[in-house]
This record gives sequence, structure tokens and C-alpha cells, in this order.
Amino acid sequence: MIYELLLLVAVLFIAGLIFHLIFRDTDSPFFKIVFQLYLLSVAGIDLIWFWTHGGQTLAMQTWKLRVISVDGKKISIRQAIARYLFAVTGISFFGCGILWALFDRDRQFLHDRLAGTKIISVDG
Repeated sequence: MIYELLLLVAVLFIAGLIFHLIFRDTDSPFFKIVFQLYLLSVAGIDLIWFWTHGGQTLAMQTWKLRVISVDGKKISIRQAIARYLFAVTGISFFGCGILWALFDRDRQFLHDRLAGTKIISVDG
């Protein structure tokens, strides 16, 4: 997860730089919320695209992991969006969605349970 976070921070840094170059009025009362929603959207688009196009982000490729549907098929765009939104929500509540895996019988994160997805190990 740390590797995934580092890669995502790099993507968000570049996206933030582009945003600031386009919208220079940082004193606007709506700037902060628009900027936060923009970064949340960029992160979502990045992760959802990788999950639906091969099931792996760069970090997942490195660690030989893949996200799939619980029935063993490629995840749908709807599942990927749900997985992302549930993950953001679970992490926002003091990481409860991540800590869920400690108590889950299959060691799944809460967002995987709710979205109908699971992370598997990939051989080779």
C-alpha cells in the first residue's frame, strides 16, 4: 500500500501542478473544495482505469496482485467505481475499511467485500 500511495502522490502532484497553472486564483472561497474534488476525481480515474484494464495498478504488478470479481472474472466499471468510493469512505473513517481485513474470514478489505471484488496473487 505504501508503494501504491507513493505512485498515487506522484500522479496527484502533477495533476495539482496543472490545476494551479490553469486556476491561479487560490484566494477564491471555492478553490479549496474544487481542488480537493479534482484530486479525488483524478485519483479515482487513475485507479479505476487500471483496475478495469488488466486488474492491476503498477504497484499491484510489482507485488504480483490482481483485483478480480468474486466470480473470478474481470471487474466491471461499476464494481471499480464502487470499490474506489467504498475505499475512500473506509479510509476516511480512520482506516476502518483497511483494518477490516484483520477480522475478515478471507482477509478481504471492506471495500472489496462491499464491491464484490477480491485481490488475488498472480503467478509468474
